[in-house]
Parts: sequence; structure tokens; C-alpha cells
Amino acid sequence: MMLLRYLSQIGKYFLMWKEIFSKQTKWSVMRVLIFKEIDDLILGSLGIVAFISFFVGGVVSIQTALNLNNPLIPRTIIGYATRESVILEFAPTFISIIMAGKMGSFITSSIGSMRVTEQIDALEVMGVNSLNYLVFPKLIAVLLYPFIIGISMFLGSFGGYIAAVYGGFTTSSDFIDGLQINFVPFHVTYAFIKAFVFAILLATIPSFHGYYMKGGALEVGKASTVAFVWTSVTIILMNYILTQLLLT
Repeated sequence: MMLLRYLSQIGKYFLMWKEIFSKQTKWSVMRVLIFKEIDDLILGSLGIVAFISFFVGGVVSIQTALNLNNPLIPRTIIGYATRESVILEFAPTFISIIMAGKMGSFITSSIGSMRVTEQIDALEVMGVNSLNYLVFPKLIAVLLYPFIIGISMFLGSFGGYIAAVYGGFTTSSDFIDGLQINFVPFHVTYAFIKAFVFAILLATIPSFHGYYMKGGALEVGKASTVAFVWTSVTIILMNYILTQLLLT
């Protein structure tokens, strides 16, 4: 019975995609909505992403340095390990899970509140495609999400540099050499591909749970929690699939 319910929800999610792109809202209205979503979802997330990226990059470099007990291991490994950790996993995946809580909860609660207060019903009565009106601007806005991931990569590496060099674990030249050694440009491409896929999930799964929720204000909170859980699970699952496809 539970399996059928999950399959029904998955089917409804994919049917939602069809509705998002049908009966488009006129561009003069949509343009305003898109810029508002960019401000709320992208620009509003820069602060928390910058803060977390800088300090987690520092923690990665310090932990790497503290585990280098063998004097034969070059100190350039600190910069190398920091770069690989930040670019391959931390920036695209860990930040996206954090955004599932920050960005996803905001999307679910805002759409869910509109459902509770019957604003969505009012849009439908006026002949507006509510899914296109509410979700399409979010999809366009999150196309800038890889920009956030790029900033996270830079600040993670910079935080690692500050922590390692000014913490006395390595020299500036050794850390920078470590950042450059055996660099594979495709790893950055891989990170941005993951960021793009995760961005689509971050925009649509919380929107789905907010749009189709039933009940009152209490259910809005429950829908936000469920949306966070399922967005995180889907991100982790897609992370595994994309890693298998792109890196093996």
C-alpha cells in the first residue's frame, strides 16, 4: 500500500512538470517573478554559503594536516586534499543538502501558505496556470545555482589556505602547489553538472510538496519537513548515480 502511494506521488511529480510548461504566464509578469526568485533563492543564499564554505574548507585542511604523521609525506598533500574534497563533494553536494533546508523549506512554506490561504485557488479562478506562475520562475532562477557552487569552491579552498598557512601547518607555496598538482579540469565540470541537476531538484521537489499539501498551518510545517527529507534523499541518490556515470 505504501509502495503504491510512493509511486502515485512520483507519477504526480512528473505530471507536474507538464503543467509547469503549459499555458505560459505573459512575459511582463513572469520577468518580475523571476527577478524576485533570484533575489530570494540565489542572492539570499550567498551569505550562509560563503560562511559555511570558508570554515569547512579550513576544517578539511586542518584535519588533513593533523593526520599527516609521516615526515616523508609532502605537505603539498594538504592543499591537494582540500581541493579534491571541496570541488568533488563538499561544494556541490554538501552545500546542496544545506540548501534543501534553507531554500527548500522557504519554497515549500511559501507555496503551502498560498495553498492554505486559497491564493492558489484564486489564481486558478482568474484563469492563471498556477504551477507555471509559481514554479517556472523558480526553475529559471536556480539556473544561477552553479554560480553559488563556484563561489563555494573558491571560498572553501581559500578557507583551507588561511587555516593551513596561518595555523602553521604548511607554507603558502606548498599549499598552492598542492592546489595545482594533478589538477583534472573535468572535476570542475563534474561539480557544475551535479550543481545543475541538484538545482532542478531544489526548485521542484519542495514546490511539489507545497503545491499539493492539504490542511492548515500545521501541515505547512510538516510539508516543509517532508520536502527537506525527500530533497536530501534524492540529492544523495543522484549524487551516486552521477558519480558512477561521470567519473567511472
